[in-house]
Amino acid sequence: MFDDQTFIEEALKIIREAEEDGVVLRLIGALAVRLHCPDQESLHVNLKRIGGAGSFTDIDLIGYSKQRHKIRKIMEDKLKFKVSPQALLMRGKERLVYHHPQAACQVDIFLDHLKFSHDVYLGSDTGKGRLSLDSPTITPTDILLEKIQIHDIAEKDIKDILTIFRAHNISSEEERDSINAEYVATLLAQDWGFWYDAKVNLSRVKNFAKDYHKTGLLTHEDLADISEKISRLLAVVDGKPKTRKWMRGAKKGTSKQWWRSVEELVR
Repeated sequence: MFDDQTFIEEALKIIREAEEDGVVLRLIGALAVRLHCPDQESLHVNLKRIGGAGSFTDIDLIGYSKQRHKIRKIMEDKLKFKVSPQALLMRGKERLVYHHPQAACQVDIFLDHLKFSHDVYLGSDTGKGRLSLDSPTITPTDILLEKIQIHDIAEKDIKDILTIFRAHNISSEEERDSINAEYVATLLAQDWGFWYDAKVNLSRVKNFAKDYHKTGLLTHEDLADISEKISRLLAVVDGKPKTRKWMRGAKKGTSKQWWRSVEELVR
């Protein structure tokens, strides 16, 4: 198992090697949070999210499906990673799973979508996708969407969300190092299930922030800043007109399952 710095170095090496061959790969997940919030590394550590043993367990990336064959050549021929035949057979069109040559970690490469409890779509080719908006990670907007879509959210993900909010401004458009509230609101206005889980999760984040402040993990300034940003984002989300698809989902409400279960993801 790698230490934190080695995980970062290995992830960046993959991205650099891909870029040399004109292939776009971007980091997602906890490593993306770590790299996109350098000014708040101390907060991330103080929350006991990183800095200890096993902060990172694997490397998660996303690329474009139209570059799938090029991605495979880079990972298998150039970098000598071992592909998972089972994952390739079952979900190879939307996700590639690799094992490090030294068996030190697993590398997951998602294609176009982050398909978890809900879908976060990043695009299918270099000309139209969102992966060109930032590097070496996806945008903070997309990192946030990746986290707030989780139905059964874990405390580690809440800590990541707190760090993301503390490190970035709220914007009404696509700006580097900012969370695009309009984009988030537009996506959530199309999917009631995603909207519902996102709202629940953001409320939980606020409550955890208050608890962490009481125990000294967050300063008063941290709490005020994070709470204000979440409130601003929610105001935009609530004010965005909802689509007919959202309305249909709202009518069903919680009477039927509105999220994708873990079992569906691994079948």
